[in-house]
Amino acid sequence: MDPASTDRYPERATKILDRLRWRYPAPGSLIAWEDPWELLVATILAAQCSDARVNLVTPEFFRRWPTPVDLLPSGLEEIENVIRSTGFFRNKAKHLKGSAAMIVQRFNGQVPSRMPDLLQLPGVARKTANIVLSHAFGINEGIAVDTHVKRLSFRFGLTSSKDPQVIEKDLMPLFPQDDWGLLNHILVLFGRDVCRASRPSCQRCPLPDLCPGHGLPPGS
Repeated sequence: MDPASTDRYPERATKILDRLRWRYPAPGSLIAWEDPWELLVATILAAQCSDARVNLVTPEFFRRWPTPVDLLPSGLEEIENVIRSTGFFRNKAKHLKGSAAMIVQRFNGQVPSRMPDLLQLPGVARKTANIVLSHAFGINEGIAVDTHVKRLSFRFGLTSSKDPQVIEKDLMPLFPQDDWGLLNHILVLFGRDVCRASRPSCQRCPLPDLCPGHGLPPGS
């Protein structure tokens, strides 16, 4: 979508967010975390993995490695054994250990609160960085585009792209910056509850007059 064309959509985008906000008045993260390190770890583990599975794995992870510096002496095999059930565990173990080392060496042991710094961490792209910034630090620098945000943005006709970075750029002018973190939470909940990938429950959708249904399966 040409960013210049997005001025046609703010009113519809506002109505979509208002209705979904009414449906989910108190949205929150489905991942259990208590500090920026825990959120960073959990978000890295959540790639291609359910939040429920991540929440089963992280208590043992944080018992062993409550801070980045605690992770440094551990070998990759030990980390892999703890996170194995989250899938892609070898890459995730390398990313976690590499991120811990960089946090200790470059950022005084504290998860950084700036986008450029977060993007230096192994395994951290804009989605993860946006989640950490928004939820751990209250900084809305962008919109986290996961599989649900990607799918719903296209179905709602708010983007014509399948590229997460392009989608993020398309969405940002349509919603108030203060709502960017909230938007991710709400779309994830709606994407799991109603507007699912293969079998969307269009009969339960509160947005029939606002959603053009781009990319919906036949017969939806």
